Amino acid sequence: MEGFGRVSEAAGFVPAVGWCAREVEEELPELRLMLADVQIGREGSVTGHSPREISERLRELSNRFRGARAVGVRREPVPAAYRVFFHQIGLDPDILRTPIEAAVLERMLRGGFVSGGLLSDVLLIALVDTGVAVWALDAEAVDGPLGIRPSREGERLGSSPAAPALAAGRLLIADASSALAVLFGQPAHPYAPSAGTRRLTLYAVQVPGVPALYVEEALWSCYASLEHP
Repeated sequence: MEGFGRVSEAAGFVPAVGWCAREVEEELPELRLMLADVQIGREGSVTGHSPREISERLRELSNRFRGARAVGVRREPVPAAYRVFFHQIGLDPDILRTPIEAAVLERMLRGGFVSGGLLSDVLLIALVDTGVAVWALDAEAVDGPLGIRPSREGERLGSSPAAPALAAGRLLIADASSALAVLFGQPAHPYAPSAGTRRLTLYAVQVPGVPALYVEEALWSCYASLEHP
């Protein structure tokens, strides 16, 4: 992995640790939710086109992930740790792919990492660089600190009455009042960043076998790319 020096150089950048429900802590004691808030410093929309340096970085990563590297990514230590954790919580990573494997498969199918706009590209770069996925929420929509807890029977994902109901026991990213996302899934619509979002809450999930340094680097990569114009 490249760029770990940036974490030590980032004075004052210390990711916060989210809460975990007691039953989650007892069953999965090494599971951590790592958080960072960022004020957008770049002009324009976070969902708009990426600047040149971000687009060039995506092309560079596309060239790096070819052939044997792409096929073998699941055996690298960090992706392998997420595969093991998926099995531990009852997910089959050959059906519901880990974020890094899904990204690399998409790269192979489309011939490269395709730009999805500034925020999407920044998150993708962090994922491909570190193997650790970062998700973003509109910080203004979040009610209190974030954590991990199991879903309640019939609970809805998000605050909309039309939101899908969840089975009991599904691991969630939640705030004080709502389920924001299924663990390793995309945030529900009311909480996902929009064109006008100017403050984000970033989060990443640390699992057994993934050093904290990788998680910090993934968050710092996104923070630095979005905060600085």
